[in-house]
Amino acid sequence: MRFTPTPLAGAHVVDIEPIGDERGMFARAWSEEEFRERKLDARVAACNISFNVALGTLRGMHYQVEPHEEAKLVRCTAGAVYDVIVDLRRESDTYCRWFGIELTARNRTALFIPAGFGHGFQTLASDSEVLYLMSAPYVPEAAAGVRWNDPVFGIAWPDAEVRVMSERDRTYPDFQV
Repeated sequence: MRFTPTPLAGAHVVDIEPIGDERGMFARAWSEEEFRERKLDARVAACNISFNVALGTLRGMHYQVEPHEEAKLVRCTAGAVYDVIVDLRRESDTYCRWFGIELTARNRTALFIPAGFGHGFQTLASDSEVLYLMSAPYVPEAAAGVRWNDPVFGIAWPDAEVRVMSERDRTYPDFQV
């Protein structure tokens, strides 16, 4: 696997290194050892799938509050998404900065998201599916979020004729810096 640091401290783009032959290809998609070597959270406590029927579906920006913060490894297994993270760690040099990347079933790229980040995505194709490896179990009382279009972050989302969103994601209050 190839790990490329993003402009946000601790977050990495993770690409596979396919080995191909006449049958297709094989690649390692997860290695606890390789994550630990880079001092990245290598725990896997849960694996989740998000399936999204409509083009323009926007989910996020979600995170869990202390002490239930979670690191994530996110990969698009069908379709395509624009995946976005926001550094919400007050002590971080990249606090309140965001990073976005296109994850597709075709490019097989993943994004490692450290604990303390908000995360969301917008589908770029109908019938898109996202697979998450989570470092901690989900705790409903710890679930939180920031608004997808909060001016504090200034996230540049792809244009969408129609955005499909939950009421909760659409109405998070303004972020307090």
